[in-house]
Amino acid sequence: MGKAPKRPEDIFSEFTKDYQDTYGDDLLSIILYGSGASGDYIPGRSDLNFLIVLTEEGIKGLHRAFKVVAKWHKRRVTTPLFMTEEYRDTSLDVFPLEFLNIKRHYQVVWGEDPLADIAIHKEKLRLQCEREVKGKLLQLREAYLTSEGRGRDLVAVASQSITAFLSIFQGILYLLDREIPDRRREVISTIAAETGLDEGRFLRLLEVKEGKAKPSTKEMQSLMESYVEEVRRLAFWVDKLTH
Repeated sequence: MGKAPKRPEDIFSEFTKDYQDTYGDDLLSIILYGSGASGDYIPGRSDLNFLIVLTEEGIKGLHRAFKVVAKWHKRRVTTPLFMTEEYRDTSLDVFPLEFLNIKRHYQVVWGEDPLADIAIHKEKLRLQCEREVKGKLLQLREAYLTSEGRGRDLVAVASQSITAFLSIFQGILYLLDREIPDRRREVISTIAAETGLDEGRFLRLLEVKEGKAKPSTKEMQSLMESYVEEVRRLAFWVDKLTH
């Protein structure tokens, strides 16, 4: 069983070679994005996220990566995002939030820079932010009820959802033409100042995700109830946001 690297760059050489051996000339780019590129990486807790750009011919051979994907899962590398240049160019209007957040913190590990010239369209981004917030609100309600109030399940829900909301928060700040902080806590503080959300609730959830807080079941239930209410308020706020 492999171990998570102490630093993301510790695996760059081996990771790149594995994909070069797998795809040869069909491999165009490898980039690292997310916490590994932003300075928020925590060995053993953070996953490493990569985007791999292939030629149109290469993308037809995803099966060639079965073994290498499985190998790197053992070292906390998630299954990479695989795409082609055509997919990138034709998807910016559909996934502006995802491309914005990848572009904010990334590092070219090998090959060309596939994000250098992409443009984020604010009208499309605002619509996606609204859709994401309202969709997450429905999912949170469902997950909360499905948990039957079990503390462990609530921690899992909170840990998964707070990451998604940090991404949404960055999209909203971009729409407002505000500087987007590099650190998660600063992102939460900034969005709270702009929207009136309860900063403390979201910071507490982030502590839970990072393993810095282990609340009791009773506290988790209370935290989740207030969390759902804050997201409901955010849904109303973003609905009125115009650009």
